[in-house]
Amino acid sequence: MADIDLPSRLFADREEPAGDRVNMYFKLNTIKAVLKALTPKEIETIRPCFGKLLDLYSQPVRTGHITLTYRRFFPSSFRLDQRPNPKPLNPFQFRSNGSKPMEEASSEMEVEVQNRQLSDSSSAQNVKNFGLKNSIQTNFGSDYVFQIVPKIDWTAIAVSLSTNTVKLYSPVTGQYYGECKGHSDTVNQIAFSSDSAASPHVLHSCSSDGTIRSWDTRSFQQVSCIDTGNGQEIFSFSYGGAADHLLAGGCKEQVLLWDWRNSKQVACLEESHMDDVTQVHFVPNNPNKLLSASVDGLICLFNTEGDINDDDHLESVINVGTSIGKIGFLGDCYKKLWCLTHIETLSIWNWQDGSCEVNLEKARELASDSWAQDNVDYFVDCHCPGGEDLWVIGGTCAGTIGYFPVNYKQPGSIGTAEAILGGGHVDVVRSVLQMPSEYGGTAGLFGWTGGEDGRLCCWKSDENSTENNRSWTSSELVVKPPRNRKKNRHSPY
Repeated sequence: MADIDLPSRLFADREEPAGDRVNMYFKLNTIKAVLKALTPKEIETIRPCFGKLLDLYSQPVRTGHITLTYRRFFPSSFRLDQRPNPKPLNPFQFRSNGSKPMEEASSEMEVEVQNRQLSDSSSAQNVKNFGLKNSIQTNFGSDYVFQIVPKIDWTAIAVSLSTNTVKLYSPVTGQYYGECKGHSDTVNQIAFSSDSAASPHVLHSCSSDGTIRSWDTRSFQQVSCIDTGNGQEIFSFSYGGAADHLLAGGCKEQVLLWDWRNSKQVACLEESHMDDVTQVHFVPNNPNKLLSASVDGLICLFNTEGDINDDDHLESVINVGTSIGKIGFLGDCYKKLWCLTHIETLSIWNWQDGSCEVNLEKARELASDSWAQDNVDYFVDCHCPGGEDLWVIGGTCAGTIGYFPVNYKQPGSIGTAEAILGGGHVDVVRSVLQMPSEYGGTAGLFGWTGGEDGRLCCWKSDENSTENNRSWTSSELVVKPPRNRKKNRHSPY
């Protein structure tokens, strides 16, 4: 990426050193101040390097001797959504009409690996012979893949795109099923219904157009829509509550709750956060508890029983200290919480008592030191297949991703990558979906990835391989079968 000489006035007040290629991260208010300080001419100067829907992810952009990492939430006037010079269609792309079978994907994409031994500070681990057998690349031209989610029975996967649409495919063959269209702005989150009996075909989505919509994936038609009424963006959603009747949405400085059965708003929690709410999650085994995370660096715990309000139902607050990107549950009883921030830090918390088990402020540097690839430029997500094990998934701007094991016992560490998926993407990876062994095992599938190159890549495994290559994974990463537990149940009908 070419260096851009931005005005020195933007950094005149900064105390951080400006040495060669220093990573300088700014909090949200500083980012906004920097953007507002740019003239229209300067915006046009950097536009070619900012053509990646910056309002939804990050991309390092070098500015002379300084590397800025811009993040998700910018003023709408700075959403530079036009992608310059789209990459040509890949000759091995999977046709959108599903006419090209998986077996016809390029044999040149086949990469396989030998058995290896990985060792950490405690013990060596046997590495099974997984790798990228072939990559079905569905090239959407200038469209980006934002998120990939599975249907509860894994008969379909849904893929959200930068065109404000959601497309559906077979997770085994890659066959294209159809698309759900209706949102008028960025689709920020998608999820299938968790109720396999009442509404197995229902897909939910929330958007910056201020709506949460439900779709019947058999007909690809909208079956319900909840609207904020004032057009404010919805960044995340979650279903839960004592009777599984609540729908929570994370908006600008607010957490809104509806009774999805009648689409009526039952609460507006607006005094707990001071900035955009990036995540909302009902606790899996405690559906009355709702966690929200925000750009303001706070994770709030609410009790959603009774008449919900900020004063009586805010139970505790965790101060992470910097803008929060993603959170997720960890452990057999879901008592722990992992947290990825917008400046690539990783921390583990006990959400019940608010204690921090470990805070890895230099997580990206630790991951970069743990493999022979290029530096880890960003974190995509965390992977928790069950139990106490945790991996953080890091990627490069060239499209290689790695699974790094996290030791969150004090002082905490990040180990050598136990899976490396390379050769499928040529740009930033936005989403990683790993298939459980009971669904992907027969076909030898490891999972799917999607990214800013417009590719939807399917990763296969082959335990009979004897050839060396750069893509491989540990048997420890196998997704464990779900335990018997009461599932959240909801239906949009």
